[in-house]
Amino acid sequence: MASQTELVERLTADVRTLVRDELDLATRELSAKAKRAGAGAGLFGGAGVFALYGVAALSFTVGALLALALPAWAAALITTAAVLIVAGVAALIGRAQVKRAVPPEPLEAMESGRRDVEAVKDAIRGGRHEHRDDYPAGGRGA
Repeated sequence: MASQTELVERLTADVRTLVRDELDLATRELSAKAKRAGAGAGLFGGAGVFALYGVAALSFTVGALLALALPAWAAALITTAAVLIVAGVAALIGRAQVKRAVPPEPLEAMESGRRDVEAVKDAIRGGRHEHRDDYPAGGRGA
C-alpha cells in the first residue's frame, strides 16, 4: 500500500499532466478554428470584391435602362438611391449577425476540463467515504 506522501506526489503529477493536456487540447482547438476562420475571411473578402464589380455593372445597366424612359440625371438618382438602400439594409443585417456571434471558445476543452474536475471531486469524495469505513464506528483508535 502506498504512503500518503506517495499518493500526494502521484496526485500532483497526475493533475499537472491533466492540466497540461487540457491546455494542449484548447490550443489545438483554437488553432483549428482560427485557420478555418482565416480561410473563410479571405474567401469572403474576395467574394466581396467581385460582388462590388458586379453591383457596379448592374447599377450602370439599370441606369442605362432607366435613361431610355427618364432623363439621365433622374435615372442616375434612382439607381444611386436603390444601391444606398440595399447597402443600408445589408449593414443592419450584418450588425445583427455580429451581435449574435458566439465568441471563439475552446468548447470541447472546457467541457473536458469540467468533466475532469467533477471526476476528481467524485474520486475525493468516494475516497474519503471508503477511508472512514475502514475504521470502527467510533472513529480512529476507538
